[in-house]
Amino acid sequence: MQQTAISATEARLCADAIRFLSVDAVEQANSGHPGLPMGAADCAFALWGNYLNFNPADPCWPNRDRFVLSAGHGSMLLYSLLHLFGYDLPLDELKNFRQWGSKTPGHPEFGHTVGVEVTTGPLGQGFANGVGMAIAAKMAAERFNTTDFKPVDHTIYALAGDGCLQEGISYEAAALAGHLKLGNLVYIYDDNGITIEGKTNLAWSEDVAGRFTACGWHVQKIDGHDYGQITAAIAAAKAETGCPSLIIATTHIAFGSPAKQDSSGAHGSPLGKDEIAATRANLGWSHAPFQVPQEVRDICGGRVEQLKQRYDEWQRGFAAWRSANPDKALLWDQMWSKPLPPNLTDELINAVAGKAGATRSLSGAVLQKVASLLPALAGGSADLAPSNNSDIKGAASVQPGAFAGRNLHFGIREHAMGAIMNGMALYGCFIPYGATFLVFSDYCRSAVRLAALMNLRLVYLFTHDSFFVGEDGPTHQPIEQTASLRMIPGLQVIRPADGLETALAWNAALNYTNGPTALILSRQNLPVIARGSGFCTTDVLKGGYPVASPEGAPDAVIMASGSEVHVAQEAAELLAAQGVVARVVSVPCLETFMAQPQSYRDGLLPAGIPRIAVEAGRGESWGRLLGCDGLFIGIEHFGASAPGDVLARQFGLTPPQVAEKIAVFLKR
Repeated sequence: MQQTAISATEARLCADAIRFLSVDAVEQANSGHPGLPMGAADCAFALWGNYLNFNPADPCWPNRDRFVLSAGHGSMLLYSLLHLFGYDLPLDELKNFRQWGSKTPGHPEFGHTVGVEVTTGPLGQGFANGVGMAIAAKMAAERFNTTDFKPVDHTIYALAGDGCLQEGISYEAAALAGHLKLGNLVYIYDDNGITIEGKTNLAWSEDVAGRFTACGWHVQKIDGHDYGQITAAIAAAKAETGCPSLIIATTHIAFGSPAKQDSSGAHGSPLGKDEIAATRANLGWSHAPFQVPQEVRDICGGRVEQLKQRYDEWQRGFAAWRSANPDKALLWDQMWSKPLPPNLTDELINAVAGKAGATRSLSGAVLQKVASLLPALAGGSADLAPSNNSDIKGAASVQPGAFAGRNLHFGIREHAMGAIMNGMALYGCFIPYGATFLVFSDYCRSAVRLAALMNLRLVYLFTHDSFFVGEDGPTHQPIEQTASLRMIPGLQVIRPADGLETALAWNAALNYTNGPTALILSRQNLPVIARGSGFCTTDVLKGGYPVASPEGAPDAVIMASGSEVHVAQEAAELLAAQGVVARVVSVPCLETFMAQPQSYRDGLLPAGIPRIAVEAGRGESWGRLLGCDGLFIGIEHFGASAPGDVLARQFGLTPPQVAEKIAVFLKR
């Protein structure tokens, strides 16, 4: 929706207001990045003042355009825009930039500040998040739009900087966006040629336009301070619906600062009082710090009023669409609200009841049931779907011009996969999942961490979870990854031991709405765990429960996860023949188990009883349960290339070897 009433003079006035709100906030905080907001203000205002579709009174409106500030260090640019365009971000919050308890943290944080679409900070993440949003929007449009009304009719915009494009994740995401021909994606590249160390040509000389053209993008080059060029470029980008668009906007970092324009000195430091005074004089800005001219407020307020008319039109059209399309309306509610069926637990258990096998295969069976129950579920793999068992059978693949499917093909791009999943989850109507080998989780760790930071509901399928991968050798055998993932706050890490635990792991993942879940799944076949007569399926959801608990006080408690639970059971049987009574506790999720009441944990792990943990990986994460006196049986070195059963013997993880180590430990 274009508003033609804003003149170049008015746009410059509004851009200067953004510049000085940013400069003043950074100066007052004595911390921050004034250079990017000063340089990108013209592009940002041209977008918000003419094209971006939003309603500050309904910031979660499904049909809003999304704006991602990928260059998150320039956060005051976004905060200034949100304030001027009527979001609930009063001037006092700008004055409290980067202070305790403020709504204006150093980098934008989703869920903390109204109007912020995504937590950006690590460069390039926001770039890939926007690609995920665009994919989700295309998929949603395919499901809901009709010839009479389009409830999904919007664009994903982002502002990226040199750092975003230098990070490898941007290439991964750009290549996929180009392949999928995401014509609903418009990015502005703030090409100011400056990074922290100095000019970008210290380490960068690539042809950015050539790179994106090769990836299938529509590319334009403009003067990022020329209002006419900016608005024309955005209009052309919106008109190009057959591929994503990149607008390379040449700008001056710290625009208007006599001493710091085009220098790295304005990248991450306040201008200083004297330089701010000189900049005010240079740009003809006579207003006091944090003072916004009434004319600016009128221009921005007028834009908001115009947008509210479009919002009201959409609401009327949406109401009529719901009445005319009850099936689509029902699907809309299911996908945006994501209710879980009341019989979910039983449905998932029945999908694998009594079945032995690799937990990756069992997870694949559960996935089919989940997909049949939850239309919001969609995802794929980083080119490993046959090994990860991650395809939804019977569903089509998402491909250029064909977005009705549910199977995504991320290509060999784990980092982008993780960030694209985040964008899909942020978009709102999908529960995304993504799969790769556990050892490659390191490639997408930054995105996993941000998913946890944003409390996003999504699922990772990390398969081939130990040195039992075997012949592929140490490069493909995860040793430290499970322990490392458990260190991410808010990430639910579940390593199931058999089909029942796998079904309940999926159940836990779907019910966990405050963060992501990583399912750690085996390549090798596992037996069905024999559980005691007092077993209750809901005990699995407590993160730890007894699978074998002889009567009376045990001589030892053996804890294990995943493929080592049956090893622990067999070891306990060998110990029983020696007169040692061992309780075996399966701990599929340490985080959930540690969150149980102390009384429950004490009941399973009685004080004074020796504790042992068995897991085919490093043991640091078990320290909370083992204490200083417990025994960990695992592997503290890299693996080797050989069949898995050979490695088990060589690394001391066969049942007899485990039993022997425990017996020695108990005799010390």
